[in-house]
Amino acid sequence: MDVDLQLRRAAQVLGAADALLVTAGAGIGVDSGLPDFRGDKGFWKAYPVAAKLGLSFYDLANPAWFHRGPGLAWAFYGHRLNLYRSTSPHRGFHILLELSARKSCGHFVFTSNVDGQFQKAGFDENRIVECHGSIHWFQCMQECSDLIWDAGVVELTVDEESFRALPPLPGCPNCGGLARPNILMFGDWQWNSRRTDGQSTGLRLWLNGVSEKNARLAIVEVGAGRAVSTVRNMSESIAARFGATLVRINPRDFDVPIKRHISIPLGALEGISRIAALMGE
Repeated sequence: MDVDLQLRRAAQVLGAADALLVTAGAGIGVDSGLPDFRGDKGFWKAYPVAAKLGLSFYDLANPAWFHRGPGLAWAFYGHRLNLYRSTSPHRGFHILLELSARKSCGHFVFTSNVDGQFQKAGFDENRIVECHGSIHWFQCMQECSDLIWDAGVVELTVDEESFRALPPLPGCPNCGGLARPNILMFGDWQWNSRRTDGQSTGLRLWLNGVSEKNARLAIVEVGAGRAVSTVRNMSESIAARFGATLVRINPRDFDVPIKRHISIPLGALEGISRIAALMGE
């Protein structure tokens, strides 16, 4: 593969577009220092206590732990909440924001990440779909109401040796029962999707507007692998429906389904930066 040629093609497509859809998976956060939990080894490197307990990401990212061992469940999600709050988005986010701001028909973001990094980078909260929810929003474990509330300044202290969150654990402001993150977990039938459903409606209306204007839509997908293929499937589906060109940036899972689309076998920051440099020439 001629990477330079693919980068030049990407620069031309993104530069000529009237509207931009940014889609992203966990890989976009790696250059900010965030783990992508790729396979058990990657997860256990980030959470060595989980390795000692023999628990995989799939095991821990399960709502059953909030019933079975809430201290362990909140240790996992509390540690991630603290990590995401303390992490600054890398320069690639800001490049994408600058590029998005130049599009006459606007932009939207679709991400499976729950970390809030796009908002932190300055993207408009009303132009983001977090398809798996957000760790910065909570819901009630008892489903006492349809309430979803901002985590705000809630802080969790995690005992690193026992890997348990110390009390008090987050509680529901309505019933006082245990709270959980408003995140879609594995085997999760209790996730309140109301917030994400509203975001998805916004994306649908925007795409319809782009189509009505016969605007040129481009899609740039960053760090979306095959393990959980929600983002890849969405990128390809929208590209097919609206005749858009997909620019896929991924150091491993970089293949694209048809020749019109563009494959960039690089990490997020390098790929975005090199495309932007070519656009500035």
